[in-house]
Amino acid sequence: MNRRLLPPCALVLALAGCGGDENTLHSASHAESTITHLFWIVFGFCAFGFGVVCVLLFLGWWRRNEPSLPGGHGERAATGVVIGAGVALPIVLLVALFVYSDLFATKATGAPVKGSTQLTIDVTGHQFWWEVRYPGTTVVTANEIHIPVNTRVEIVARTADVIHSFWIPELNRKMDMIPGQSNPLLLDARTPGTYAGHCSEFCGLQHAHMVAIVIAQPRAAFSRWLAHNAQSSSAVSPVFIQAGCGNCHTIRGTAARGTVGPDLTHVASRSTIAAALIPNDPANLAHWIRDPQDVKPGSRMPNLDLPDAEWQALNGYLERLR
Repeated sequence: MNRRLLPPCALVLALAGCGGDENTLHSASHAESTITHLFWIVFGFCAFGFGVVCVLLFLGWWRRNEPSLPGGHGERAATGVVIGAGVALPIVLLVALFVYSDLFATKATGAPVKGSTQLTIDVTGHQFWWEVRYPGTTVVTANEIHIPVNTRVEIVARTADVIHSFWIPELNRKMDMIPGQSNPLLLDARTPGTYAGHCSEFCGLQHAHMVAIVIAQPRAAFSRWLAHNAQSSSAVSPVFIQAGCGNCHTIRGTAARGTVGPDLTHVASRSTIAAALIPNDPANLAHWIRDPQDVKPGSRMPNLDLPDAEWQALNGYLERLR
């Protein structure tokens, strides 16, 4: 490899870990705490093993002109070092890691036992956004998952098209979404906050911009949010129907009942749009509905050729959907 390429390659590698709010070592749930502990234990074991190898290499260099090894001479001593440090030690370390991960990590991060959770949320992956439903209610939202803190929440992960992978690094491990299957995952945030995650399985052009946000709230605040989002809209804009938006989107309580795109009943109350790609403010909302392919190329929302007056009416209507 050309040495001149090493500095830019190192810079790219360093920057690859920058950006976003996800932190796999910042645990905010019991499951993620177990994963973090396992990481540090594995790191410690690996560091120890690496240290042993470095000591042996240094010893070999230091005594390179001497025919003997500590504790013996010749081939017999060399064989003892190979068996002890190269065979026995790795086996002991790997068996210990396997036992610990099987007894603790697997149990803590596995699928929740039936009846052990207090809330169930259905999350379905689409290209390239997340559909969120709260069974037993009429609440349907997109990309932002509200949960109460200190509550065992079962996420039922599904996909509507290709393989996706749901991952909130600060709350639990990854969960693949396989066509035709439903996979459960436990979330139990210990403190209020916003926890971001991504689809972690390449699913198409906008895979990198398929973000999920989990908003953990105190129980009272979550109950208020759930009650508000269960409400239906009283009217729909004629422009929304005439432009064909209702063929893809639902606004509960109206004639707009499309299922291709996200439910927009309370779209203005969400903090982001386009699967958390941009903040949900008037300027970004106007840009998004006027030219979605400029904001998110490859998304399934088409550019609509509407007169300015109709664009403004549509934008104003969506801003009122709180």
